[in-house]
Amino acid sequence: MDVLEKLTILTDAAKYDAACTSSGGNRTSRKGYIGNTSASVAGCCHSFSADGRCISLLKVLMTNCCVFDCKYCINRRSNDTRRAAFTPQELADLTINFYRRNYIEGLFLSSGVLRSPDYTTELMIRTLRILRQEYRFNGYIHAKAIPGTAPELVEQLGFLADRMSVNIELPSETGLRTLAPDKTKQAILSPMRQIQQRGKQSKEELVKYRHAPKFAPAGQSTQLIVGATADNDLHILRLTQGLYDRYKLKRVFYSAYVPVVEHALLPSKDTKPPLLREHRLYQADWLLRFYGFRAEELLDEKNPDFNPLVDPKCSWALAHLDFFPVEVNTADYEALLRIPGVGVISARRILSARRARRLRPEDLGKMGVVMKRAQYFLTASGKRAEGLRFTQESLLSNLIAAEAPQLPQPEAEQLSLFQPAYA
Repeated sequence: MDVLEKLTILTDAAKYDAACTSSGGNRTSRKGYIGNTSASVAGCCHSFSADGRCISLLKVLMTNCCVFDCKYCINRRSNDTRRAAFTPQELADLTINFYRRNYIEGLFLSSGVLRSPDYTTELMIRTLRILRQEYRFNGYIHAKAIPGTAPELVEQLGFLADRMSVNIELPSETGLRTLAPDKTKQAILSPMRQIQQRGKQSKEELVKYRHAPKFAPAGQSTQLIVGATADNDLHILRLTQGLYDRYKLKRVFYSAYVPVVEHALLPSKDTKPPLLREHRLYQADWLLRFYGFRAEELLDEKNPDFNPLVDPKCSWALAHLDFFPVEVNTADYEALLRIPGVGVISARRILSARRARRLRPEDLGKMGVVMKRAQYFLTASGKRAEGLRFTQESLLSNLIAAEAPQLPQPEAEQLSLFQPAYA
């Protein structure tokens, strides 16, 4: 099997991994090296940089051979699928050649478990060492740590990568025992804790020694599969909040379960991926990270799942109408962030602008406030938007109509470097 045939198989096998981001990397240009990882050019698979450019990352598996038998995974041991594996030299050569041709700006490297977690991680380490030391590649690399890998190997991998991820995948221990019997909660959380502690230590060393090696300087992330198990949104959001609090993760990614394999314990192949649910969880995740919300504010035992009709912030606002309207000329930053349609940037603009003059409703749209949602929940100089008429009964339908054009459409096929060479 030649390298391009392996690439076809292993890029296709990697497409279900959503934990793929490069935000936070800052590996600046160095004399004698090629590539860099700065905020403006960081490589990212099928995503966009802050300035709106589409940027790309080679997302590939070291191998899709796997000794694990996770029921939801297309690469599981018991599934009849075509197998392939790169050698470290092959993958390093492929990555650097793609980079030199301007196809990619970095590498996302994951893998099935070949022989054992330690053996597979050693292959990944050898690949990254060839890139970093022989090719002097200074660009972005995201590497996945495999649950069960020895701590010393996780440390070696962390000094070669910009970001690391340890995928939890299933949100509960019950789900792990049922669908991923080769994995345990401890095997997943141990490397996650090690990455967090070693990263903190690395930052302290850099304060004392300017040229100290950096350990996963862009932090770590994880991925949760949504819809493969019966876990509700409240459980997933509480888990997310705990991961941010305890392990200081940069991102938690949510992946709507795509039924690619048949199993009695999984949704049938006729089940559509829960894309809207995934979308709501991403919106709630944003509220946790940037808006000061907590999981228990957004959901509770009586309402354990998000309303699919409106976004989580609007849903919270509808349940707390006594908090509104908020007067934008006097409210503090935290209160402004609670208004649907007001984001972090627009809230800061309001705080800055009102130092010079009192704001009017017509001023807010120019500051980035999404008035089609915000107009129901704020006043400016004691006034609402001109001509606004609504009742509590009509408020929900108005918000639903405002959001409808932005809801996720049916899943689009992920871009591929090659057409599939096999059925």
